[in-house]
Amino acid sequence: MTNTVENLILDLVEWVGRRDRTYRETLDAWRTSCPRLPVWEDATDRGFVETFSADGQVRVRPTPAGLAFLREHRPQVHEELEDRSGR
Repeated sequence: MTNTVENLILDLVEWVGRRDRTYRETLDAWRTSCPRLPVWEDATDRGFVETFSADGQVRVRPTPAGLAFLREHRPQVHEELEDRSGR
């Protein structure tokens, strides 16, 4: 994986970790038709984000694997997200 895609995956995991996001909002912001920047596809394939249903909507959140990836590469951001969520 290129550094560009890896950094964008980290951005995506951080982005969905900061607040509740709908699936539609997430795809509008992160899906791309560029085969060299498959951020959403790579993040889901690697198990870093997941979809779930809540309040009649499909939502997106980081998985434990995604949070571990974030902790490994951006420990300050991971710590901030943990503080916000009370984990």
